[in-house]
Amino acid sequence: MLCLRYSPVIFTTRRQETIQLPKNYNPNIVVCQAKGPRPRYPRVWKTKRKIGTISKSVKLVECIKGLSNVKEEVYGALDSFIAWELEFPLITVKKALKILENEKEWKRIIQVTKWMLSKGQGRTMGSYFTLLNALAEDGRLEEAEELWLKLFSQNLESMPRIFFQKMISIYYHREMNEKMFEIFADMEELGIRPTVPVVTMVGNVFQKLGMLDKYQKLNKKYPPPKWEYRYIKGKRVKIRIKDLDKSHDHDVVSKSEEVDESEFDENSQEQADEDYVEQLKEVDEYEPGEISTVPSETNESSMST
Repeated sequence: MLCLRYSPVIFTTRRQETIQLPKNYNPNIVVCQAKGPRPRYPRVWKTKRKIGTISKSVKLVECIKGLSNVKEEVYGALDSFIAWELEFPLITVKKALKILENEKEWKRIIQVTKWMLSKGQGRTMGSYFTLLNALAEDGRLEEAEELWLKLFSQNLESMPRIFFQKMISIYYHREMNEKMFEIFADMEELGIRPTVPVVTMVGNVFQKLGMLDKYQKLNKKYPPPKWEYRYIKGKRVKIRIKDLDKSHDHDVVSKSEEVDESEFDENSQEQADEDYVEQLKEVDEYEPGEISTVPSETNESSMST
């Protein structure tokens, strides 16, 4: 590499371009002719071949699928999988847990989650909820209750609402009403507003037990919401629940009343024509400003004809 030391203020390059240096220029600085940063070579202990987290998570699932339920065997396979990793592959393990959850491999989820927590990684409320859900689905109610009590005692005022809903649903499906009422009472004491599924489950239990007074008080205190949020093409849209119910009922009626055209006779066609004429007369009676207030039933029937 060619290095030059210049003392004058103005000098020329190969392209015959004049470069004027500032007054405070230090003549002892070495100017490198090559422009840009110097090339850096790849390190020896790093490979150029990159593997994404999705393919790694699939390999992790395939690695533990064919194993038995022995704890030492599963933990050994997981340890050998991450042996050459510089850092703990937390994202890969999380994606593997999601794949196992979609496949409903609850025992594998319990094993992988406990192994991850034993390494001191992924100690978040999401990981604990995944473990709680897997224990409940696998039928380990005692372990699920122990985990719930441990988390509830450690995070008394910051417990997420989804944990309360999960425990209430577990007790609701197993008809353990007393424990369900205890968790619901804890929600009210902590000032956590219950969700619509929680209110529905508690209300159904009140109706089964004949506690109609408490059922009415529950509905007065937590009335059903008038609006609901739906995600349409990735956007959050606020929709009135009555409109959702009407659309749902309309779909049900349209599916249940599918009839072939061959079943209609001439009398039914004449009756439909007469109804259509009457509807047109009713529309003519409205003033121009009142046309928008025509009942929706007449519009739907006219469109159907």
